[in-house]
Amino acid sequence: MSTTTRIAAGVLAAAIGVTTLTACGGDAGEKSEGGGTASKTVTLVSHDSFNASPAVLKEFTRQTGYTVKVLKSGDAGEAVNKAILTKGAPQGDVFFGVDNTLLSRALDNGLFEPYEAKGLDRVPDALRLDGDKHRVTPVDSGDVCVNYDKKYFADKKLAPPQTFDDLAEPRYKDLLVVENPERSSPGLGFLLGTAARYGDDGWQDYWKKLKANGVKVVDSWELAYNQEFSGSAGGKEAKADRPLVVSYASSPPVEVLYAEPKPAEAPTGVSTGTCFRQIEFAGLLTGARNPDGGKALIDFLIGKKFQEDMPLQMFVNPVIKDAALPELFTRHGVAVDKPHTVAPAKIAEKRDQWIRSWASLVLK
Repeated sequence: MSTTTRIAAGVLAAAIGVTTLTACGGDAGEKSEGGGTASKTVTLVSHDSFNASPAVLKEFTRQTGYTVKVLKSGDAGEAVNKAILTKGAPQGDVFFGVDNTLLSRALDNGLFEPYEAKGLDRVPDALRLDGDKHRVTPVDSGDVCVNYDKKYFADKKLAPPQTFDDLAEPRYKDLLVVENPERSSPGLGFLLGTAARYGDDGWQDYWKKLKANGVKVVDSWELAYNQEFSGSAGGKEAKADRPLVVSYASSPPVEVLYAEPKPAEAPTGVSTGTCFRQIEFAGLLTGARNPDGGKALIDFLIGKKFQEDMPLQMFVNPVIKDAALPELFTRHGVAVDKPHTVAPAKIAEKRDQWIRSWASLVLK
């Protein structure tokens, strides 16, 4: 979820780097009970889409005394790969942003120390994909879905597609742009959604139909949404000509939030029959220099203050049962009642094979 335009500034910060969010000083330490120096900084390693209100991070500092340093490491896949390469000598204390499409890779490589977060009982069991091992804690969820340009379909007097089957129909020829699942998290989510819908024996035939129907593949969400999709603010500026794009169920509220003047309704819609559920997790990194601070931060990430801040910062859904959604979400967003899912064990078994097969089929 990244962009270089205002429209999705909250979805993914463009810069890669280190940000320190603090309410009380820098990296000074304090004496621990054992006589050593306990770090007052806790480092959160994440993908570029991590964002939080400064006031919320200051509240964490007020509650715990720890300053949060955020180290952004590229998109989700890149961040996980970097964490694997530094396993045992991690760049930080907590990793946030590994989702269910990449979870098995992180767990199989031993990235995380078990920790049962305080407040975990407020998170539904269906989101706790690591069971009672507690190596990771669910923090947010979202849905990868096809978005459509409402004006295009109204002007053409054409009903927008709602399902995977619809996308392969001739009336939608040359209208869809998707991301490469080798490089893009939403691209991988969309591929997994098709595998969930059509099964091992059918998803490749489906992609053959999409290819014959003129699907366009680009490397990133940025390119797809901001340069190719006619319904986005960036797409309008670029005179894009694809009215269908793989994005998120939360993209329409983003379009409203950053538009000037704000429209009465979102200019984009969601094809709810094309959605794949993503769940993002945080975990205490093996070898963390400040495990106590890391545990406190994980507790905070599933606390109400942070959970209610997330929707308008990262445009994802909270996981705790009592978190309230902002009016912008409830008015312009879409609730996906029956998203497609794939069991983590099957993703672990099939993911790389599916990606290789997809590349051979679609890119050649």
